[in-house]
Amino acid sequence: MIATIDKSGNVPTAVYVRQINYPIDEVWSYLTENEKLQLWFPELEIGELEKGDKIYFDLQDGTYEAMDILEVDHGRIFAFTWDKNSVRFELKANSFGCRLVLKEYLNEITDHPAKDLAGWHICLDAIEALLDGTTIRNQRGLWNKWYSKYQKLIKEATV
Repeated sequence: MIATIDKSGNVPTAVYVRQINYPIDEVWSYLTENEKLQLWFPELEIGELEKGDKIYFDLQDGTYEAMDILEVDHGRIFAFTWDKNSVRFELKANSFGCRLVLKEYLNEITDHPAKDLAGWHICLDAIEALLDGTTIRNQRGLWNKWYSKYQKLIKEATV
């Protein structure tokens, strides 16, 4: 399901809501354990999983961008800076597994957030596929499909 843009707060926020039919511990491990994180977002690596530490983005040129970990509440919340924005994963148990909410706080809206939002969409799909024991093929083709939808969503949200 495509994200929505919540404009009710001080900062427009892209919100993804997914029902994941797996226990929180399994989903949490894909968000926070480097071995599993690498399976769906190979450019990311977490230093120490605690507030104030860093998560590193490999720029694929021998350099890394360090992003601050803003919040960690084991099994519930993982938040970090994302360039000029920030990202927050929230998990809540339910009778089917857990509800995953991903928010990207859009402190700066340029052409770039639509790219990130399409990417997060594919990342969430990839996590679900990995939990199901499969993978997503042709992520680039899927990204292109979602990118145009997120361009439209961002444009509508800034009007």
